[in-house]
Amino acid sequence: METIIFYCIALFILITGILAVTARHIFRAAIWLLFALMGIAGLYFWMDLNFVAAVQIIIYVGGIVVLIIFSIFLTQQSGQKMAQASTKQTVFSMAAVVFGVAFIGSIITRFYFVESHNSMNTAVEHIGTQLMSVTQYGYALPFELVSILLLAAMIGSIVIAMKQKSEPKNN
Repeated sequence: METIIFYCIALFILITGILAVTARHIFRAAIWLLFALMGIAGLYFWMDLNFVAAVQIIIYVGGIVVLIIFSIFLTQQSGQKMAQASTKQTVFSMAAVVFGVAFIGSIITRFYFVESHNSMNTAVEHIGTQLMSVTQYGYALPFELVSILLLAAMIGSIVIAMKQKSEPKNN
């Protein structure tokens, strides 16, 4: 039963991710991205990583996607379709996908994955200590990088939302 649940969640993430990338309306793409990120949070909940799932929802769903949606609404062309990709862009995208799948496949075949019977310490106190630690197994640097990512997303949404001043026409 666990395998079936995993494959259902993974299929949901895969389908919504593909729909997010292929949607022609930018708002619909953002909504599909929202569903894909919620599916990833569902996968974390299923693995009993409640804190990581909550962080996934707060940072990505509550932060990044909401900023994207606000910036879409603040632009003047939020309801229009996105331009059709050129043949060159499509070929490059397909090549990138094939390279990515081959790379991930090579990693999976090189390493032998076994089910671990060691339980992880998922207590919030332990996770918080590791997040702020600068020792070998600390996550202070990635924690700071996530804060820079959120700052960049905020600045990007402000830049996108700024209206361009139109030049007055000379008669």
